[in-house]
Amino acid sequence: MKKILTLMILFSILLISSCQSIPQETETIPTEKQEPMEETQETPPHSQESGMVKSSVARETSPKVSPDQLSILVQDNTQFGMKFFELIRTDGENVIFSPISISLALSMTLAGAESSTEQAMKEALQLSLLEEEIHPAFNAILLAIEKSQEDLPEDSEGSKFQLNIANSIWTQTGYDFKEIFMDTLARHYGAGIYNVNFMEDPESARLAINDWIEEETEEKIKDLIPPGAINTLTRLVLANAIYFNGSWRYPFKESATTQAPFKLLDGSESNVDMMTLSGESLLYSKGENYQAVQLPYLSPDFVMTILVPDEAAFLDFESSIDTEKLGNILNELSFRPVNLKMPKFDFSTSVNAKDPLSTLGMEEAFFADSADFSGITDLEKLYISDVLHKATITVDEQGTEAAAATVVIMRAESMPAEPISLIIDRPFLFFIRHESSGTILFMGHVVEP
Repeated sequence: MKKILTLMILFSILLISSCQSIPQETETIPTEKQEPMEETQETPPHSQESGMVKSSVARETSPKVSPDQLSILVQDNTQFGMKFFELIRTDGENVIFSPISISLALSMTLAGAESSTEQAMKEALQLSLLEEEIHPAFNAILLAIEKSQEDLPEDSEGSKFQLNIANSIWTQTGYDFKEIFMDTLARHYGAGIYNVNFMEDPESARLAINDWIEEETEEKIKDLIPPGAINTLTRLVLANAIYFNGSWRYPFKESATTQAPFKLLDGSESNVDMMTLSGESLLYSKGENYQAVQLPYLSPDFVMTILVPDEAAFLDFESSIDTEKLGNILNELSFRPVNLKMPKFDFSTSVNAKDPLSTLGMEEAFFADSADFSGITDLEKLYISDVLHKATITVDEQGTEAAAATVVIMRAESMPAEPISLIIDRPFLFFIRHESSGTILFMGHVVEP
């Protein structure tokens, strides 16, 4: 018996240039199928070694963040995700993106923003905490996620669960960046800082960053930064990569997967590989025009929440979903035995996020005459030239028997009621969440598996 393997790759990259840049056209590219310590540790200040700049501080592993601050940041990130999704979603294409990845890349940049640019970025990212509270709170979320991925069942040996979150900074060699900016990124984001020569050899710098992306995403994302996106005026690139590879806690039987019709938005049908999971106790709810089900991964803090609007209600339901409505749906979930049929799907989404971020309020950050990133350096006037984002998701049948045995044990806690039947044969929304913190790692919709 095999498990469903969900594979998600995400990369966000932010390019910061000085004064002038080659104009970049903004677009959404259609989807393609397919140990605690109280203080930081000191190291030599800004030492250089093999192309890497080392900040004077190590990452803080015990940030002082209150539960209220953490809750506020999670809510703000969810609000940002909902608003960003509203701007990039398309009715006829599958969509996936990572709110936390975009937020992380931009929050690192926020550390160097000043005056109205700082306020504009906070507005776009829906951030309501003070800036000095934002960075420790992001660090606390990252540390919680890192801890959760280590929490696997004892009988999961051989099963797959891997989550890597990496941040990196690529700077112009010999360039004088403010120490407080570099230290903030090192202390709260654990960002590795690399020296490259944008001014003399931008192509080699582009290739080096693409190589880092490829390595961090297990070779799933290649050549993300296109030729010309980095030029001699580029001074700083901030990158965030997320790689997620996880088996479900409850296995789908590969032998039960069959071809079945899936209703498209235009009323036509497409045959898809429909998987079957019978009688498992899952978190489930039914609302006025939707059904919701939640599938746990091997690491119990990670889940996929699937919202399935009633037939012909998808567009209205999707346009109405917001932070409050999602929260209400999650609160209504309760354990029920469910007979679930769900399609396999495999696709990617690439987005140049400049336009949606400008719409959300941070347009001034993209223009040299208005952007204020003097918290990064006083040498030149910097501005953001591009925010590139790509995510990939694959759901198919892979895994081991070890976790299947666990399913039988947990099944004993199922409610003895008659199983509910949920056939996901129509467009649906999905949210990959770190449940203990409430953080949305990935979200999107599937309209054509």
